[in-house]
Amino acid sequence: MAGAVSIPIFTVGMAKTTLKDKLIQDLVDQNKVHAYVLYYFGIKFYEYSEQTLEQVCIDKGLRVEQVVKELESPNQNFQEADLPLISYPIDLILEYLKHAHFTFVKHKLPYIARLVESFKANHKDYENVEKDLKELFPLFLEDFIHHIYAEEDTLFGYIRVLEKATKGVYNPSQLYYMLEKSSLQKFAMEHEAHDDEMEGIRRITNNYALSADAPLHVKVIYSELTSFEKSLKTHARIENEILFPKAMMLENQVKNIFQRKIKDN
Repeated sequence: MAGAVSIPIFTVGMAKTTLKDKLIQDLVDQNKVHAYVLYYFGIKFYEYSEQTLEQVCIDKGLRVEQVVKELESPNQNFQEADLPLISYPIDLILEYLKHAHFTFVKHKLPYIARLVESFKANHKDYENVEKDLKELFPLFLEDFIHHIYAEEDTLFGYIRVLEKATKGVYNPSQLYYMLEKSSLQKFAMEHEAHDDEMEGIRRITNNYALSADAPLHVKVIYSELTSFEKSLKTHARIENEILFPKAMMLENQVKNIFQRKIKDN
């Protein structure tokens, strides 16, 4: 038809072409979570910054389509589940929290530790940040992992004993000893003292403030620390507002059961 204007047709394939042809540094600058996805494909963004995604995939023998698929939905495998936990039984809440611990210890923290380890500021505004983070983060990591495993051994272990006791499964002398030795109120107070574990890191990074010319490595580290702190706050809220109230009800229930047993005897 005379005078007709041809309209370009955009396909999903074009988005993929765009991603695979981008430089790694541009991909990461576009979305800091891309650095995390690439890391788990064995691509350290700071070692391949001047290569395109397709070039790196060829070098590493990776299927570029698979990497692109993960980059297009970076939160699909890594975001925290948005679950109605308050309606869940306590054993499922414990499993959810243990899974979060596993994700922190086996995925998120090793990645951040590697970012800090390989951190070269190359910028006068961040030289002290580099030095201080390299000193503080390993200490934070050690303390955090110790705290998580101690919590699973003591608090989670105690709650599981309480849960079994409400179903009539318990050793009377062991249960009596645990009720005398443990207190959920004490656990809750100790837990509250650990709620702001990243205060020192926030101080070093000036609350993750970035200058206009901040290097990409700094942007990625700050983005990951911010994201991790957000996850920690969510985790603490679930424990404080859901786990502890439910566990305290269990504890009172078990104490009442135990008192009735003593009277009956």
